[in-house]
Amino acid sequence: MTNAILVDNVLVDKTDHCTDGIVAVPYPSEFVERYRAAGYWRSRSLPDEIDASLRAHAERTALVTADVRWTYAELRQQIQAFARGVLDATDLKPGDPVMFQMGNVAETIVAYLGAVTAGLRPVCTLPQHGRREIGLLARHVGARGLFTQADFGKGQLPDIARSLLADGTVTTVVVARGGALDGAAFDGAANYDAIIERGRTSATEIEAAGIEAASDHESIAVFQLSGGTTGLPKVAPRLHEEYVYNSRVWGEVRGWSPETTVLYPLPIMHNAGIALALQPALLHGATLVLAASADNGLLLDLIESEKPTTLPLVPPALAIRMLDDPRTRTVDLTCIEDYIVGGQRLPVEISRRLRDELGIEVRQMFGMAEGMFMVTPAGADEYTRFHTVGAPISPADEVVIADPVTGEVLTGAAVGELCVRGPYTIRGYYRADEHNANAFTADGFYRTGDLSRRHLVGEHEYYSIDGRIKDVINRGVEKIHAEEVEELIVTHPGVATVAVVAMPDAVLGERACAYLVMEPGHAALTVATLAEHLTAQGLAKYKLPERVEAVDTLPLSNIGKVSKKALREDITDKLRREHVAGA
Repeated sequence: MTNAILVDNVLVDKTDHCTDGIVAVPYPSEFVERYRAAGYWRSRSLPDEIDASLRAHAERTALVTADVRWTYAELRQQIQAFARGVLDATDLKPGDPVMFQMGNVAETIVAYLGAVTAGLRPVCTLPQHGRREIGLLARHVGARGLFTQADFGKGQLPDIARSLLADGTVTTVVVARGGALDGAAFDGAANYDAIIERGRTSATEIEAAGIEAASDHESIAVFQLSGGTTGLPKVAPRLHEEYVYNSRVWGEVRGWSPETTVLYPLPIMHNAGIALALQPALLHGATLVLAASADNGLLLDLIESEKPTTLPLVPPALAIRMLDDPRTRTVDLTCIEDYIVGGQRLPVEISRRLRDELGIEVRQMFGMAEGMFMVTPAGADEYTRFHTVGAPISPADEVVIADPVTGEVLTGAAVGELCVRGPYTIRGYYRADEHNANAFTADGFYRTGDLSRRHLVGEHEYYSIDGRIKDVINRGVEKIHAEEVEELIVTHPGVATVAVVAMPDAVLGERACAYLVMEPGHAALTVATLAEHLTAQGLAKYKLPERVEAVDTLPLSNIGKVSKKALREDITDKLRREHVAGA
């Protein structure tokens, strides 16, 4: 294996609706032929596949939220109305990328599926992202539109939309759930409800609007944000055929059917929400119960009322909260046939407590916006379920464990970098040639940056995730890129240098700790004053360091770089001593 990407594998997308084009790194033709011959890829676009299932399961319940309970037919009516209305009522055209800042509400589902039906390309940003992230990502992908939810959180999202309209980053904003903050509240905004109404009365035919060409099954369907190495998240272009297959095979491996009810409490516009919950549920005729938040009381209410059969992604923090909440013991959990934990390794003692105290047999999974999903199989023994993330979900998935420095392929149980390739793993990030040269090998394997080990259990191979090479902090299911936060901290006039590292946390797994070296004469920053500085620059709240350590110097490694390993050991030791002192 080598570290050089095949730079001649660059394809200009067939659509020309965007002024600067849509560029992606495609799958080599030999792989395309192989995947289609095997039936993994079916030469159909994402909206085609979704619409076929909406028609096939018309009378079944598709979506349950706090506000709606829609059948597949009713959901299809909403999607079609939005697709027609958004093209009629705005200046957006098929092929345009559109940003999202919307939470777990029915309008988000309609806007996402309506966008892909209209030939728009959703950029799956989150309502937790700040103005800085949204603006930089919008400019990176050439987004012309932003879909936002006015009543999310404390109502901060319309201000971000106004700012992006004012500086010309986007030309169109669609506001959902506005009430008094509807589309009339600022110039350039369109009201979601008005778009739906416009679409219901529009004579526009989807095919006549040129959407079919923009939804070509070989083109980009969706932009997802990856847990990249440094700075802002890298953008993963997901193509129609492979993204459909990603969702379809996840449901197949899980045994989903029209009898399945999926409960999902995490942000739906995350890749996990789209590819683990929304799309596989709809492709298999299942019911999606979308929780407004991961509040344990709300989840228990929904388990009692909706009797979900599966929770497809439970972060360790949520599993711990379920265990610690006395009410959990009063709720009948026997409806849950499949309880999948992911995002971070679940401690073995927590797995055992879930089994012994709640009767929940845990399965673990590993997944990423770049593609590859692994999951422990149903009926696996406890060693496999407790100590591994299982095996890849597709028979065409390929895994290599390699030396992180030399690229040499390692065998046996050696720990090395997890490198993956397959029919739903991307071949390159969007507009990131320099990064792609290091992140992908010449033969198309994605270098995940995760340390992994192969486990032979009987005749089966499974994998564990044993750490990471990348400088990323895993706070619950969210990833914090240390370099991005560091770059903003050093803009403070009182900070000479900084290192942001992970510190262990019993609930979230990790939180961010900032080690600061202050300029002479400047008082040390506190958590609050540092947060004020970073928030003013538009950084998302979840990325704010939750501890500050003021030091005279930062430790260096033997090659002269800041030793984050030493800092992580230092903060871990401090937390341990504080815990002992407080006991």
